[in-house]
Amino acid sequence: MSTSLKNPSPDKRQSPYDNISPSLQCTTRLPKGIVREVKDAVAYARRFNDEVARSIVLEQDRRTFEDPDYMPWELMQKANEWGFYTMFIPKIYGGKGISTLAFPYVTEELASVCVGFANVMFVHYLGVSGLLLSLNFSLVNRVIGEVIDGEKREKPCLVSLAITEPGAGTDVEDRVLVDRANLSCFARRVEGGYVVNGSKIFISMGHVSTWCCLITYEPQKKPSEAMVSFAVKMGTKGFSFGRHEDKMGQRVCPASELRFDDCFLADEFVLNDESFFQGVPQREIVEQGSHMVLGMSRAGVSAFGTGVARGAYEDALEFALNTTVDGKLLINHEWVQHLLAQMYMNYKLGRLCYAEVIYADVVSGGLSALLLNKVVYYYMKFMPTAFIRKIASLFLNSKLMPKIAVKMMAQNLNLESAFLTSGYGSMAKIVGTDMGVKNCQLALELMGQAGLRHDRGIEKRLRDSKLLQIYEGTNQLNHINLFNCHIGRFFPQVKVFED
Repeated sequence: MSTSLKNPSPDKRQSPYDNISPSLQCTTRLPKGIVREVKDAVAYARRFNDEVARSIVLEQDRRTFEDPDYMPWELMQKANEWGFYTMFIPKIYGGKGISTLAFPYVTEELASVCVGFANVMFVHYLGVSGLLLSLNFSLVNRVIGEVIDGEKREKPCLVSLAITEPGAGTDVEDRVLVDRANLSCFARRVEGGYVVNGSKIFISMGHVSTWCCLITYEPQKKPSEAMVSFAVKMGTKGFSFGRHEDKMGQRVCPASELRFDDCFLADEFVLNDESFFQGVPQREIVEQGSHMVLGMSRAGVSAFGTGVARGAYEDALEFALNTTVDGKLLINHEWVQHLLAQMYMNYKLGRLCYAEVIYADVVSGGLSALLLNKVVYYYMKFMPTAFIRKIASLFLNSKLMPKIAVKMMAQNLNLESAFLTSGYGSMAKIVGTDMGVKNCQLALELMGQAGLRHDRGIEKRLRDSKLLQIYEGTNQLNHINLFNCHIGRFFPQVKVFED
């Protein structure tokens, strides 16, 4: 065994102050009105919890065991009535345009009662993010237009994101690993469009989503350079549903199998393909976009875990305040105070981590940087949505805009910034989801046998929380991604993802 003390020259290494704190760097960048907007959005979610979710969460969980074909139609209708499916859609597409900074805080609030409910309402935005990343403005405008119209007509219209395949899960989320993934869902080019064959699995809300943002690849080509994405509508010939998983937790949110059997998708439903990137480096653009979107989506999963951690803490606190042991309130036992302090600290750490991802996205010039620009923010906030839509329609339906946007991305490629957001996203996802599981275990330790009863809710929270450590990249992969983004890439002798 040999040990080398040689490091790269200082100018090639990361300064310890380069990303000392994205939140610190954002102190003067954010609009003053953003704090009030976040507070109002969280208060709205809390009101939904108090008026709708809290009273039905355990009954809904029981129904999923009694009826294996259960789908959350009633809950979707409630979420639609409350406007959650358009809350974070930008105003240029007709949505409410609530700041992306509010998203994880609202997610945590909803997940503090039931992370399955939070998924039913907000995994939809994963599909919306897939649409927005495509830069195919006219098709995105069409799909999101149906989401907006669905709210008005009181018929929920959701968008799912289909990436995971039977033989390819975590690896398809990384541009390096995808070339070694065991892919089986392919899109073959034919006259007028593509024919898709294969299946996708574990697709959250797949059975109940009107549209699906489908990520697939052309056969006989290097996947990282041959990605094809589509907007597929329910009812399209050749597109069908298989089973939905009999999961341990988050049962109210279906995880679906999507099947594609000689499914013809015309060019009008192609979000982007190889031709979309003519003259520009497709692999690098997709890699940058993937890192930034995954960084933000993992912040959302971190907020799910943080919400579970907070909910478990609140349940344990209430139990300790109302339970007597040996003639003494449980909360007055020192060991209980120590345990509750640990649980409080755990969920606070999760919140600090997911918030830092949003600030990293601002610092690195991601979508949050544009939407939280003071001029853009106040323009979007105070101008009527109808006026914004009218102005936006001038370029959303233009055939030139996607080409211009792609060229602008190519000219402003900055993988360093994307790695910053991606690394923080992985760190937040690990911390938030691990804290969710840990707090559930601590709550069970405190409550003893009482915590095992379904009506207490803690055993359900634990079932729900374990899944968070798996999806949006397993926590094991996120450790490696964090190492790659924030540590390993500064040392030329380090090799990542080669085992």
